[in-house]
Amino acid sequence: MPTEQSTPRIERQDTPEGADALVLGRWTAAQLTAPKIWDEVTLGLEQAGATDAMGWDLRKLQRLDHIGAQLLWNHWGQQWPQRVQTLPTQRAMLDEVARFTITPPVPTRRTFLARFMALGNVILVVADHGRDMTRLIGQLLLDAVRLVRSPREGPWRDFSGHLYRIGATALPITALVGFLIGVVLAYLTSQQLKQFGADAFIVNILGISLIRELGPVLAAILIAGRSGSAITAQIGVMRVTEDLDAMRVMGIPPGFRLVMPRAMALAVVMPLVSVWTTLAALSGGMLAADFSMGITPDFFLEALPKAVDISNLILATSKSVVFGLLIALVACHYGLRVKPNTESLGEGTTASVVTSITVVILVDALFAVVFKDIGI
Repeated sequence: MPTEQSTPRIERQDTPEGADALVLGRWTAAQLTAPKIWDEVTLGLEQAGATDAMGWDLRKLQRLDHIGAQLLWNHWGQQWPQRVQTLPTQRAMLDEVARFTITPPVPTRRTFLARFMALGNVILVVADHGRDMTRLIGQLLLDAVRLVRSPREGPWRDFSGHLYRIGATALPITALVGFLIGVVLAYLTSQQLKQFGADAFIVNILGISLIRELGPVLAAILIAGRSGSAITAQIGVMRVTEDLDAMRVMGIPPGFRLVMPRAMALAVVMPLVSVWTTLAALSGGMLAADFSMGITPDFFLEALPKAVDISNLILATSKSVVFGLLIALVACHYGLRVKPNTESLGEGTTASVVTSITVVILVDALFAVVFKDIGI
């Protein structure tokens, strides 16, 4: 416990030059961190007032370390007061603290010109992405024409490999997630339908929501996070290891060998994965409806074709093809934009996943608005 003489404190005294703040006690870490001492010292510094009108006398201090010197220096606004009296050792301590104290930057208010320039920078970045994406789509169309003219020269081995990696290996996780979504949706829906005695309408709700919307969108989001990121990482690593430059030197078009097989594979795989995910979700919803509402699977399967028109399945399959193409294009776009360093590879992969999921949701909303009167 600090004694009365060693307690850090500030006393006011009048001098011919004006009021002085007499700093007394031990201004060390051990003394300042004692119970209630820090609050009392802080209050004393506030009562001492501004440094311009107050003189400071540190000569009667028993001891001063870096903590005490830093406390005084911060109170002085990180500048020397007009009137301060110190011993040589105290002056040296304060000079050392002043030399190593980092002055926080003064926040500057953004002007209209700065905001206008920032907006222009965003527009330029978006335009740059749009230009590269347009070039990628155009090259894909040209490669498709080349494939139609010379199908024997097509990258069929790459295409089949991507079919397996993107489609077959994604079936377990998509089935699991779809099944759980169906269970949750059926259970929550049943709680509301029971209040109105409309148990049989759970087939309509699950059928429309899962077949038309949730199944394709959920499959697209899973594929975007799982396979879209892998595509970006694969092409990005080729950029880092300079394989893309080597392909150009050897006369191998990257679009024909890298972009087109992945776009074709995703366009073929997405409808199949979408149907698979929808079937898993319907299975989960059917079991949950049986447990929570007593609706048997036989009744569910019999009522489902009557509740959901075949046009909903056609619409869901069609937009799944669009989802697959968009995911492939976005993933390849960010993969080709990766710079030859690992930091850019990580940033590109993250941006690819976020952009793919956003594009899928936006396009799905567009489909919902355009085809709102079909199948319902």
